[in-house]
Amino acid sequence: MWASSCSPNPPGSTVDSRSAYRRLRRSRLAALVALSTGLMPNIARADDLNPHDLALLDRLTFGVSTSSAAHMHGIGAERWLQEQLHPAGNPALPEAAKAQIEAMPDVHRFPFDIAVAFEQQSKSANQVADPDQKKAAQQVFQQAMSDRAKQAAARTILHALYAPDQLRERMVWFWFNHFNVHQYKSNLRVLIGDYVDHAIRPNSLGKFRDLLAATVHHPAMLRYLDNADNAAGHLNENYAREIMELHTMGVGSGYTQADVEALAKILTGVGIDTRPEDPKLKPELQAQLVREGAFEFNPSRHDYSDKTFLGHVIKGRGLAEVDEAIDILVHHPATASHLSRKIATYFVSDNPPEALVQRMAQTFKSTDGDIASVLATMIHSSEFEAALKPGTRFKDPVQYVLSAVRLAYDDRVILNTAPIQGWINRLGEGLFNHETPDGYALTSAAWNGPGQMMVRFEIARQIGSGSSGLFKSEGPNPVEQPAFPLLQNALYFNGLRNTLGPATLASLDRAISPQDWNTLFLSSPEFMH
Repeated sequence: MWASSCSPNPPGSTVDSRSAYRRLRRSRLAALVALSTGLMPNIARADDLNPHDLALLDRLTFGVSTSSAAHMHGIGAERWLQEQLHPAGNPALPEAAKAQIEAMPDVHRFPFDIAVAFEQQSKSANQVADPDQKKAAQQVFQQAMSDRAKQAAARTILHALYAPDQLRERMVWFWFNHFNVHQYKSNLRVLIGDYVDHAIRPNSLGKFRDLLAATVHHPAMLRYLDNADNAAGHLNENYAREIMELHTMGVGSGYTQADVEALAKILTGVGIDTRPEDPKLKPELQAQLVREGAFEFNPSRHDYSDKTFLGHVIKGRGLAEVDEAIDILVHHPATASHLSRKIATYFVSDNPPEALVQRMAQTFKSTDGDIASVLATMIHSSEFEAALKPGTRFKDPVQYVLSAVRLAYDDRVILNTAPIQGWINRLGEGLFNHETPDGYALTSAAWNGPGQMMVRFEIARQIGSGSSGLFKSEGPNPVEQPAFPLLQNALYFNGLRNTLGPATLASLDRAISPQDWNTLFLSSPEFMH
């Protein structure tokens, strides 16, 4: 299907043009080989960039690039792996990426301040008397919230493309999808960036308990799954059910409706408050009030009865009940298995071997839920090694688009993430766009249908034919820098070419221009995996 869908000989092509292009390719090959062995010593030679290491690099990052391959070769695969599993506290982004993030208005503001400011803007818009002016003010408010969500997506993309701790960024995407919230509910567009940057990213390779607790305390999650409305006498079970069904134990793991109700009661009073003054409380409850930014535990809304949760009696005593319930969930054997199977699905195969899942689960239990240790068990397994063979793991849309951009432009920082946001939206995996809490599917069948592939071929053409707006500055007077995706580089000739099958090599050999060659390469079965 690939060969017929991406015809190497479009109307108007000639034998002469193909011959000229092949001569150009041969001359470029000679120059690139000379550069790679002489003037550019940081690029590994062909016998150094072996297919196994390229596959490992590709599987654990958002895609192979020349600089990432050179770095892995320079320090060795195992040391590189340790760097990825245990990265420095906050590895620096390139200055050009950092500058874009620093220019975003809310990047250093607390979610409490952001929410308060937008609530005030909403109130002001709704108080406008003139109907036309009121509508205009409400549109300005909605656009401002959408801008904040786009900036949050831009930050996520810049980190994914350029952060040296690539495995952490892969896990940021994984955990956000696992603890999914939908940007278009209520005011989540203004909170979602803080949710990614301060609840998900710092905990993505650490202890699962810390990650779970961070999501429990974040206003984005509490608003999305309605726990802000959960109060004694007015139970809302949404969040309690999803914590067990999706976030920890998994479906069919033995919890009952009574456990859902008990957890909902434990979570009563856990919510959001953006008012500057504390709520009015009875004197005996005032010491129980907890306010941390927009997060609030309001004891007047809490059910103080004793609860039985998953066989454990939890005494009614306030917010401490939530910590106890989190501990019970994190240490439940079903949680270790559920999370291990989902991680293995993400990295290994649609149906990961049960023996691997159980070894990962055992590591989860023996390390008190240490995510990096669970990943290390997976990566050093024979099952993972077997899964590095070509064609074993199909890229989801986010991985596909980001890997194409990383390979095309390496560490040259793009100026505009809007095209990438548009591409992954078209492919059905837009950042923060999944409406239900289960997140996007991790299996290949969700992403390899004929309609999906046709859109991918079109995006491959856009990326392969030019800069596609990636280097066009935003603002009233945008300027586009000249840029062209050079995929036929030293990395290709010294390494990636060895991973391609005969059919792909034959199709590439029939390309009539650099643009055509790039499109064919990005549309190939090998690059889709």
